Amino acid sequence: MATPLTDQEKRKQISIRGIVGVENVAELKKGFNRHLHFTLVKDRNVATPRDYYFALAHTVRDHLVGRWIRTQQFYYEADPKRVYYLSLEFYMGRALQNTMINLGLQNACDEAIYQLGLDMEDLEEMEEDAGLGNGGLGRLAACFLDSMATLGLAAYGYGIRYEYGIFNQKIKDGWQVEEADDWLRYGNPWEKARPEFMLPVHFYGRVEEEDGKEPKWVDTQVVLAMPYDTPIPGYMNNTVNTMRLWSARAPNDFNLRDFNVGDYIQAVLDRNLAENISRVLYPNDNFFEGKELRLKQEYFVVAATLQDVIRRFKTSKRNCSGPMSFDSFPDKVAIQLNDTHPAMAIPELMRIFVDIEKLDWDTAWNITKQTFAYTNHTVLPEALERWPVELMEKLLPRHLQIIYRINQIHLDHIASLFPDDMDRIRKMSLIEEEGGKRINMAHLCIVGSHKVNGVAEIHSDIIKRDVFRDFSELEPEKFQNKTNGITPRRWLLLCNPGLADLIAEAIGEEYVKDLTQLQKLNDLVDVDPFIRDVAKVKQDNKLKFAQYLETVYKVDINPASMFDVHVKRIHEYKRQLLNCLHVITMYNRIKRSPIKPFVPRTVIIGGKAAPGYHMAKMIIKLITSVADVVNNDPVIGRKLKVIYLENYRVSLAEKVIPATDLSEQISTAGTEASGTGNMKFMLNGALTIGTMDGANVEMAEEAGEENLFIFGMRVEDVAEMDKEGYDALQYYESLPELKQAINQIKSGYFSPKQPEMFNDIINMLFHHDRFKVFADYESYVKCQERVSALYKDQREWTRVVIKNIAASGKFSSDRTIKEYATEIWGVEPTDLKIPPPSEPREALEETARALRKS
Repeated sequence: MATPLTDQEKRKQISIRGIVGVENVAELKKGFNRHLHFTLVKDRNVATPRDYYFALAHTVRDHLVGRWIRTQQFYYEADPKRVYYLSLEFYMGRALQNTMINLGLQNACDEAIYQLGLDMEDLEEMEEDAGLGNGGLGRLAACFLDSMATLGLAAYGYGIRYEYGIFNQKIKDGWQVEEADDWLRYGNPWEKARPEFMLPVHFYGRVEEEDGKEPKWVDTQVVLAMPYDTPIPGYMNNTVNTMRLWSARAPNDFNLRDFNVGDYIQAVLDRNLAENISRVLYPNDNFFEGKELRLKQEYFVVAATLQDVIRRFKTSKRNCSGPMSFDSFPDKVAIQLNDTHPAMAIPELMRIFVDIEKLDWDTAWNITKQTFAYTNHTVLPEALERWPVELMEKLLPRHLQIIYRINQIHLDHIASLFPDDMDRIRKMSLIEEEGGKRINMAHLCIVGSHKVNGVAEIHSDIIKRDVFRDFSELEPEKFQNKTNGITPRRWLLLCNPGLADLIAEAIGEEYVKDLTQLQKLNDLVDVDPFIRDVAKVKQDNKLKFAQYLETVYKVDINPASMFDVHVKRIHEYKRQLLNCLHVITMYNRIKRSPIKPFVPRTVIIGGKAAPGYHMAKMIIKLITSVADVVNNDPVIGRKLKVIYLENYRVSLAEKVIPATDLSEQISTAGTEASGTGNMKFMLNGALTIGTMDGANVEMAEEAGEENLFIFGMRVEDVAEMDKEGYDALQYYESLPELKQAINQIKSGYFSPKQPEMFNDIINMLFHHDRFKVFADYESYVKCQERVSALYKDQREWTRVVIKNIAASGKFSSDRTIKEYATEIWGVEPTDLKIPPPSEPREALEETARALRKS
């Protein structure tokens, strides 16, 4: 149980987690007891830990509600341009602690819970992660919402309220087993259902065309979209924005009219068909699965969202007081498409403008293009969405017509510029003809948006130079870069309070909203007391995480060992196999010379594999099999341990990242668009071993390449090798340690009961390894030797850590969002603080006037 703070500690305590006032604590205790009694209908004799969590969550939420309503009133008064972030994924994690931090309530809540005789950490552990995302793309959306609120932007996140989020991963006998993530089982205290804003979404049907009249989409099936709103608090600025997630509901007459034979029971049971749309998140990362249900999800979210956007536009203060015109739509609405998943928003907005609002095509197209912007997240060909035309024709016949028309106008334009270049026309078409007609959704997004961006400088260059080269040659001004970022609130204040406080003591608290101020830490790189303090924070975090691992995995962890961590989705391109080969190499070296000095390591690998991705699941089995051998070999002892972290998710990332010494970012150059895990580790005082890929390149620019462990081929080397042909056998024959490791896997050393178990992995590595693991093996192992050498000198290691933390300011999502705001959305971030609910309405109107003027 937490101990009360001494007076000295209270004085020292930094206000980044709020003031502990006697009134605050008394009020929080009162709120807690009231919710336990009235909301949960329990007393302390029968309440469970989950009841206590819910009571605290409702108490904290009470402090959000007034600000949430105030924020919406403020936006109505000020009528700013609104930003809509459309994403099929929002990987939010837990909300309680993040909300307490952003409202400045954490210290007061800690004290109140302590006085109530409860343990805050136990309550926080009761909260389910909102795992409505697969990995980087969904977590980026969550960080962006935090930054948009902190920067005072009138922004909304729109997505799907999946009943089941990313599956829970169990490791059984070394294999991944998926379990459903029933995250809503006990209810969700952070959301508010809004049935009054329920909207119809149409599917199937046919298009009726009469001479001289616009086509009509008729005989459709209707599904209702029910919105659930979640508050998104900014950091200490009274702004509370909204994430609105849609849930599918069957209308009351759904299918009943088809059952006039009286099969009422079956008709009611069939309502599930409609409601399946929001049942489950597709657990695929960087892989396109062309299923009808997935296309339904993609259209469902954009159809509901655009109706909502247009309703809000029409009922804005300005449109209520004067004549309604869509000419101002792009001045008041910016819509960002998070990858191609919400691409159907483009033909849907055209359908609304042309079919319903009766705008002429050219006007509608002009407004649509000025409204949308598109973020590309991957260059892997298997990840790019291409929908079969016949599926689109069945599900959304009117939209297919609109896409064809957009394509025809687009191709006529290309043909007028390059009349004889049929190859270019074919490559730039929205419709691909080879191997069955398909709609290239990335091309639709590029043609229908006024801006297109990649998510790291190297990725944006690859997009312009290779993937969308013809488009960028045609409209170079359309293409931009927006390097990803992470929110320092969750990824420092929340997960690493020791380091956050240490930094605040050294340079003040302003860095929380302006991460570039971390550069001031460069003045402390040689200050011994600061070096010792940074090392102590890391050691404390490692001890805490080691205790967690020992409790959960029953493995004896050496807290003095280097924590070498590789956590992300399991995918061939992320090269967990390269890490695994290094583990085997270290194991063999210790076995060969057991008394030779060796820098002890705890290698921690974690992440989920897509359920249908055979190779990724085999990689997990190989890592766990190697771990079994390494961890149970008495010759190895405490020198080397391998842990597979089960069910890696946001709340587990918050535990492991602050405890990490070495961050593994080892994708083949040119395959990782950006990465954001790399940034979280850097900010939390881990050093990076990585290739020149994604945002690693910019991290090396910021910190100096000498302060990262960079190895392996660069993008141009990979391209050269693709031209010449990659010969895995040559590396196998010329590198004895690689040969030994591969032979051990092949012979069943790590799977004695089934020697052929890993044949598929061996076969892939020799014959069709697109990501060239062997080619980077030697460079990687040598680089790891440099890592161990530096780790021996703890003072020097910590100096490099401080340099990395000082250089991580660029990687705040606040910086990323400022760039989106000014360079894509045409809005300005503001420091204006919305007057709190305690102040009169006049104060709100005054601040709104100030915002309009600015």
